[in-house]
Amino acid sequence: MKVKVISVLEDNYMYLVIEERTREAVAVDAAVPTRLLEIAGREGVSLTTVLTTHHHWDHARGNAELARLLPGLAVLGADERICALTRRLAHGEELLFGAIHVRCLLTPGHTSGHMSYFLWEDNSLDPPALFSGDALSVAGCGWRLEDTAQQMYQSLTDILANLPPETKVFCGHEHTLSNLEFAQQVEPCNDHVRTKLAWAQKREEDDVPTVPSTLGEELLYNPFLRVEEGPVRQFTGQTAPAQVLEVLCRERAKFQHTSEPPQPQARALLALQWGLLSALRQK
Repeated sequence: MKVKVISVLEDNYMYLVIEERTREAVAVDAAVPTRLLEIAGREGVSLTTVLTTHHHWDHARGNAELARLLPGLAVLGADERICALTRRLAHGEELLFGAIHVRCLLTPGHTSGHMSYFLWEDNSLDPPALFSGDALSVAGCGWRLEDTAQQMYQSLTDILANLPPETKVFCGHEHTLSNLEFAQQVEPCNDHVRTKLAWAQKREEDDVPTVPSTLGEELLYNPFLRVEEGPVRQFTGQTAPAQVLEVLCRERAKFQHTSEPPQPQARALLALQWGLLSALRQK
């Protein structure tokens, strides 16, 4: 299994997952169809399926054009609002693409129909992969828009945090630097936050993506996965996990509004080739 990390729009990621034996490819959050098809053609793979995490335009806007250009394309997701949807998925449903297994995980919070996708291959030395859309990002999570804090807490803690710690996390946006700056505000004495922030600053200077992280790493520095830790509770003034999460979301929004607005990056023109254990710049 190969994962192509493709930077598009201002700070979005879409992904092309390639089954290397069959040369079948699955796209995740196909926002820019022409770019996706260009890379699929360069790789010599057949795009058969689109997995969409949620219905927002910056994740699903390319579905209709892809469906027009590729008759028979399967467009899958959990929300009927997803453009050009051909079949609605259920929580816990499993799909198979060659040797690649996909487990569909309903993770409401950002939207009520948000689906994350957990991928693995049997008998592979590579770790599994999680395509988390806006449910979970590096050192953060998406805005809570349609569901309760309790539902979001369950999505993050009961579903995603229970995946294997070696799982590679491929999220929907490049928000790592601002997420870590907020995480440092929440836990100023957390050495893992400090180290990851310095790393992310260097990645920003080099104008290269910060994905993927691993789930085990996220548990060390992502405050939205650390709502039961003492310093995070102290920052929020709450003890109940869902209430801690509610305050974190509110404070993160304030932090975003007081920070400088993000500037378009040259990375929006980049596409990187990643194996699940290593990364190589695309030639």
